[in-house]
Amino acid sequence: MTSIKMYDPSMCCSTGVCGPTTDPELTRVATALYMLQDKAEIERYNLSAEPQAFIENKDVQQILQKEGVDALPLTFVGNECRLKGRYPSNAELAEWTDTVPEALKEKKSGFTIDLMQK
Repeated sequence: MTSIKMYDPSMCCSTGVCGPTTDPELTRVATALYMLQDKAEIERYNLSAEPQAFIENKDVQQILQKEGVDALPLTFVGNECRLKGRYPSNAELAEWTDTVPEALKEKKSGFTIDLMQK
């Protein structure tokens, strides 16, 4: 099973989708990761809530020392850093998990919300 680890910048909660206004990109990512729970081992770390995870991963530590927090978010697939400074698109997540991008659409109340913005 594919392992995806995401190292997020400091956010108010684990997904960044709380509060009166939410970033649509964070909502898209949270939804896509939720839809992939059966297809991948997904771990997500928030710098403000789980700094130890950033310290324990030597690759993350090196990237942050060289590039600073602007390199966040970081996405690892297996042990390889695949993305720096942006979240993966739904197409990238689908490719990494042998899924079709259409599987990452949230279904609500009899209609589908297309979160395939990227």
